[in-house]
Amino acid sequence: MPRPIMSRLRCRRPVGFCLSAILLCLGAMLAAVVLAEPAAAQKRVALVIGNAAYTHAGRLANPANDATDMAAALKGLGIEVILGLDLDRRGFDTRLRSFSRALADADVGILYYAGHGLQVGLRNYLVPTDAQLQSERDLEFETVALDFVMRQMEIGREGKTNIVFLDACRDNPLARNLARAMGTRSVGVGRGLAEVQAGVGTFIAYATKPGEVALDGDGRNSPFTAALAKAVQVPGKGLTAVMVDVRREVLAATRNRQVPWDHSALTGEFYFHLASAPAMLPKTAPPAPPAETEAMQARIRQLEDELKGKADPQLTVKLVELSQLKERVRQLEEASRQDDRADFDLFRKWSHAKTDEARNALSEDRFAITRRKIERGRQLQSLREQISKLEAELGPAKAEK
Repeated sequence: MPRPIMSRLRCRRPVGFCLSAILLCLGAMLAAVVLAEPAAAQKRVALVIGNAAYTHAGRLANPANDATDMAAALKGLGIEVILGLDLDRRGFDTRLRSFSRALADADVGILYYAGHGLQVGLRNYLVPTDAQLQSERDLEFETVALDFVMRQMEIGREGKTNIVFLDACRDNPLARNLARAMGTRSVGVGRGLAEVQAGVGTFIAYATKPGEVALDGDGRNSPFTAALAKAVQVPGKGLTAVMVDVRREVLAATRNRQVPWDHSALTGEFYFHLASAPAMLPKTAPPAPPAETEAMQARIRQLEDELKGKADPQLTVKLVELSQLKERVRQLEEASRQDDRADFDLFRKWSHAKTDEARNALSEDRFAITRRKIERGRQLQSLREQISKLEAELGPAKAEK
């Protein structure tokens, strides 16, 4: 009777060699499994609010539709959605509290808000439907400060991802009423929304650039939300590519009058379609140096301001896209340098570790860093290919502007 196959498979090498080979294979298999680990294990939760039926400011045409359609798009992507339509202050607080609790064990938090918003003293406020702004004292009682919402998204969630979409830069009669009530101090009431500097792991997108007013649109949705709800459903595109598509579509729909704006402190690409994500990795890199970030954002603002005066506005769109791609490369390279330093420190600790348990723990930490660097390398390669393509289209002189 023939012996079982397994009994005939003997290692003809020394035992130590065979054991090393087995461990090496197991390590490779583990790396393959980890790198292919589906992002579906992540919990993603979104708060989607659309306020249209204002008691003291007149009804807006689109926000309820915008929020409804955005919620449907996110649900279709497997994202847990907390939806609120025409929320007064009490309803706003209730939904926000539910969102805050859901964020406790979430890997990704998303805020989408459509409705009235305003900036006072460079702080942004979201406006419930029953808000009355008769004096500056009413602000904290009648509205919801955006920085308060963002703090709820950040508390106890270091290294997690936060994404904010604000379609709230509409012309706001409440802001005009407040400015009249403030008299000589009305200079603090600005147009649209103020720019927010995001913390590490946070991405913020505005329907138009800070200090400008967005259009409501003539159809079911605002130009910004119509483009966004469609773009997030396209497989294979990360958030950076999604926003490029949104910007192009809004520019076309508004004849270059509205330029969506975003500020990113993400340290890795985010994918709405989980199947498109190579791996969703921790976002632990340090923030970009303030001077470099401010210079890059100033350059992008300058390019966007040129749109109205350009004979060929698509040229400026490409220059803006090129600047943002280069900024993403700089952020990823800085994250890689930080990981290199962390890996070196872990190696030193590993070489001085006294127990196998300590060495194993340090090895796991180094392996996690390696995973991040591999994924980041893929992202950098893709970004550099996009940059090279754009630079070839623009030519050396224009690409260096």
